[in-house]
Amino acid sequence: MRAAVLTVSSTRARGEGEDLSGPALVDLCEAAGLETRHEVVPDDRATIARALRRLADEEDFRFVFTAGGTGMTADDVTPEATRDVIDREAPGYAETMRAESRRFTPLGILTRGVSGIRGRTLIVNFPGSPKASGELWPVVEPTLRHAAQTLERA
Repeated sequence: MRAAVLTVSSTRARGEGEDLSGPALVDLCEAAGLETRHEVVPDDRATIARALRRLADEEDFRFVFTAGGTGMTADDVTPEATRDVIDREAPGYAETMRAESRRFTPLGILTRGVSGIRGRTLIVNFPGSPKASGELWPVVEPTLRHAAQTLERA
């Protein structure tokens, strides 16, 4: 199974500061047995959408996990870009991740991440925090094998 991790951060895309959230998510994917690639894009709705389309349509990744851009600032547009490209929602991931995040912080309800399907690719938005990725991965990881098998038939 192949996964792409897409860090969404204008500062990281410019090479400023260290990207911690994307590599943390890559480590989680690889520990789960996923062949994983990592990319960084700026907080730009059209750029994020183009990357999601390419990863799903041209590169045929079964999973695309985004890291970042799910907050409430004006440049947090990952959910909007994701909605622009998905064919169908898969709301259980985002709903369960938000519910699980409440166990760790009351601020978990502020994340606006979404999840959905484009063709045969599942796209899931993670918050841009390596700590949050580690806390939320356990609700996503157990479903991946079955999700991949189901998407293969799509």
